[in-house]
Amino acid sequence: MSDFHFDHRQVQRSFSRAAATYEEHDVLQREVQQGLLERLAFFTETPERIVDVGAGTGRGTALLKKAYGKAQVVAIDLSLPMLRQAKSHSGWLKPFGRVCADAHALPVHDRSVDLLHSNLCFQWCEDLPRLFAECVRVVRPGGFFAFTTFGPDTLKELRQAWAESDGQPHVARFLDMHDVGDAMLSAGFKDPVLSVERYTLTYADPTGLMKDLKGLGATNADASRQRGLTGKGHYRRMLERYEALRVDGRIPATWEVVTAHAWGAPDGQARASAGGEVASFPIDKLRGSRRPRE
Repeated sequence: MSDFHFDHRQVQRSFSRAAATYEEHDVLQREVQQGLLERLAFFTETPERIVDVGAGTGRGTALLKKAYGKAQVVAIDLSLPMLRQAKSHSGWLKPFGRVCADAHALPVHDRSVDLLHSNLCFQWCEDLPRLFAECVRVVRPGGFFAFTTFGPDTLKELRQAWAESDGQPHVARFLDMHDVGDAMLSAGFKDPVLSVERYTLTYADPTGLMKDLKGLGATNADASRQRGLTGKGHYRRMLERYEALRVDGRIPATWEVVTAHAWGAPDGQARASAGGEVASFPIDKLRGSRRPRE
């Protein structure tokens, strides 16, 4: 589906290094999280099991636990240092579990999750068929799946400035909303709904944005990126190109956010897997379905 790939070890290293500073720079992530929580109003049931994928420092997980106090809530993240930070949000009155795992291989039983939630994590998973096959596996029939991810216009100004500086990939590339929706349907999710919103953060100078990106761990993890240190001359030219993009005296940084929700696949609906399509039925619905031999 995508013509690019991430170095997932680099993704893990970057977020692990940023665990202690993440919440000093997550203003956008918190704003997007509020919008995602509002989307949960479409799910009118009371979930018993909730999984938060790519939970990071656990701010969103704690909000889920607050909203659904009686539910079992589990935070999953690829970075162990992030999960250690998340302990501060897991109070003794409303605790949640923490598990270190990859979004592509969730340590969760089939069709056992009532609500699968993820805020600004899936942009680091370019293999959407594999990702959503795993998500549809764990969400029960009629369960709810809600997430946000970044779209291709994210950091377009920074990408332009680098392109005019040295032509090398310095900014991660992200998938279009239509690709995301198609992958959800192919995986077997029911009635997906997607929307796009653009946020613009502004800075006094480009170095403010670079500081935020480093503090968040959102550094370039494109597998085709140039290895080694970026030359000072290239970096200086990038800053000069970015300066030319000032609007009303401020440096803009665009973030394109895709928000999506859908329902778990019903019993018997085919879903994609590595070996083809798989259809699942509860065992009680199979009893008596076979005719005896004559």
